Amino acid sequence: MTATNSAASHGGFSEKAWLKILSGYRQPALRRSFYELAVTLIPFVLLWAAAWLAIHLGYWIGMILVVPAAGFLLRLFMLQHDCGHGSFFGRRRWDDWTGRAIGVLTLTPYDYWRRAHAEHHAFAGNLDERGVGDITTLTVEEYHALTPWGKLGYRLYRHPLVMFGIGPAFLFLFKQRLPFGMMRSGVLPWLSTMATNIAVAVLAALLIWVIGLTPFLLVHLPIVLLAGSAGVWLFYVQHQFEDTHWSKPPEWSFPHAAMHGASHYDLPRPLRWITGNIGMHHVHHLSSRVPFYRLPEVLRDHPELAELGRISLRESFACVKLILWDEASQRLISLREAKRLPSFSR
Repeated sequence: MTATNSAASHGGFSEKAWLKILSGYRQPALRRSFYELAVTLIPFVLLWAAAWLAIHLGYWIGMILVVPAAGFLLRLFMLQHDCGHGSFFGRRRWDDWTGRAIGVLTLTPYDYWRRAHAEHHAFAGNLDERGVGDITTLTVEEYHALTPWGKLGYRLYRHPLVMFGIGPAFLFLFKQRLPFGMMRSGVLPWLSTMATNIAVAVLAALLIWVIGLTPFLLVHLPIVLLAGSAGVWLFYVQHQFEDTHWSKPPEWSFPHAAMHGASHYDLPRPLRWITGNIGMHHVHHLSSRVPFYRLPEVLRDHPELAELGRISLRESFACVKLILWDEASQRLISLREAKRLPSFSR
């Protein structure tokens, strides 16, 4: 699997020039934003209620409805994501309160997450600024310098069962209940997480009071876990692909890291819709103020960007084994490949 990542894909424009070009797509359409919110939130509520009703009536086949409900919860997170960038309504107060409200459903404290995600955007691909809002990625040399226990811990962390199973469950159910990484960053991260926790507790208590504890857990827990796993998978593939970009200053630059350190995850049309076009991640990183529903316009008007960092659905599964950054070859490699390197055996 090799994503297209050549200078020829730039259409003759410099990386900085693309920043100016994409600025023309940053204006949201309020009617479209309200429409996208409605066609995401209403089906989620209906599917959630239908899944509960099926269980209540004894039709356990109705549990299959948690799968599309999880898809719509994932899409709600993508709307919250746009709110965090100020690109959904283009009005800070509207975006913030919409994001906070959605955060109660996605179990994601909006203001805390927004700050962490902003750091991810500011420093993505910078080897000297790893840690906040990222999937931990070590270089070959860093891994080689670890103790045996450290190497085991890193391999377990990057194992698919942990990365896409245990990890998302821990992240959404437990880790985001406290502002880890920002414990001393002022009152806002604490206020965001505690207010979200209280709102989640109130909503959960109300639903449990109405339908009962067991039906609530049978419906909501798998929806949250499925949506969380899918979200982590998307974030993983968007940055953890073979020809991604990592470097250190002064070589590192924001526009280059945005265009080459994020993929174009070219999903089938239904999956593009349910994931809010987040697969067009290189364009999003280059200009995060472009509303998600305008990202296809960018690729339509500038098809040269469509092949830059392109990864198909089938190709994406090969990304799971790529866990180490090889600074010599400037690509992400598997542990098996790393063990064949001369430097690894020293």
